[in-house]
Amino acid sequence: MSGSPHFLTHRSLTRLGVMGALLVTTASTALADDATLRSIDPGHGSDKVVVAHRGASGYLPEHTLAAKSMAYAQGADFLEQDVVMSKDDQLVVLHDRFLDRVTNVADVFPDRAREDGRYYAIDFTLDELRKLAFSEGFTVKDGERVTDYPERFPLGKSHFGLHTLSEEIEMIQGLNHSTGRDVGLYVEIKAPWFHQSEGKEISRAVLETLKQYGYVDHDDNAIVQVFDPNGLERIHDTLQPELGMDLRLVQLMGETSWDMTFQPGSDGKLEPYSYDWMYQDGAMQRIAGYADGIGPWKPMVIEDSSTRDDIKVTPLVKEAHAAGLIVMPYTFRLDEGRIPDWASDYDDMLRVFFVDADVDGVFTDYPDRAVQWLKHNGEAL
Repeated sequence: MSGSPHFLTHRSLTRLGVMGALLVTTASTALADDATLRSIDPGHGSDKVVVAHRGASGYLPEHTLAAKSMAYAQGADFLEQDVVMSKDDQLVVLHDRFLDRVTNVADVFPDRAREDGRYYAIDFTLDELRKLAFSEGFTVKDGERVTDYPERFPLGKSHFGLHTLSEEIEMIQGLNHSTGRDVGLYVEIKAPWFHQSEGKEISRAVLETLKQYGYVDHDDNAIVQVFDPNGLERIHDTLQPELGMDLRLVQLMGETSWDMTFQPGSDGKLEPYSYDWMYQDGAMQRIAGYADGIGPWKPMVIEDSSTRDDIKVTPLVKEAHAAGLIVMPYTFRLDEGRIPDWASDYDDMLRVFFVDADVDGVFTDYPDRAVQWLKHNGEAL
């Protein structure tokens, strides 16, 4: 890769114009305090960054424009976009390949499920997807929808819809223009292997869209991440060179047991991809050959067996940094049962990751809380 692989430096953050915690409550409060945002850049005093995981998804339904707007107002450095492709080749912002966890698709299109009972976004045109109402995530139990996070935005209230990647980029760029900030994109291409098996070229389409909106070079404020290592290597080795692009790339890390990534086997049929090599000696050097960073699950950085008196930091971050990679773990949540036993609260969890483990940033559903923590503690990091 061209440029420095450790791309979240103080110089780059100064260039980004990070607002830090100026807007940690609501946009209206901030605007009341000072209507000329473009002239103010207090920062949060740290090289570390905050990525709004699916937007401010702890407060509003994930991946809605409302959640993204709130995360922007709360001072996030990057907003995450998960991207899937529709039947008519449109790029839509949606975390899952499926629609049934966050929409009323079963009510609107009851006969469109596949044999496995799931409703796939790739089976619907954009016009059809726009007919769906989006909500907080839920699970159907005994015929009733039960929210996955009871403390979050209630089911069935207000109205939220799906949008395209282009629409979100235009909103972020519009806000950057009107506020004078430069909040970045953190785009996850969902399951390239799946889209390819369905005859869809999602990775190329995402890159072409980013290029259309001016995100081309290593220093441009967009990052692409993928769980599928084969898919990410293809982006690095083939697609970006063909398109004259050099965006920063991040390898998301999963567990083999999750069965979330597949690849063609010797018989041509899809089989689970093994992530086991990522936890062996030399793995970070291998990843550094095609990526600028890694996105591990939190327990891959701090062992679950840790206690408050014995924090067990894995060697992952040091090995990644030694290979020139940044480390951006996921996902930091406030919800009941989501803070590990070794942490006294959310802020303590952040402290352990930022201070003890020295990660470069975090993905969080509550960007305001992470921005606020960095504002108060960042200068000491």
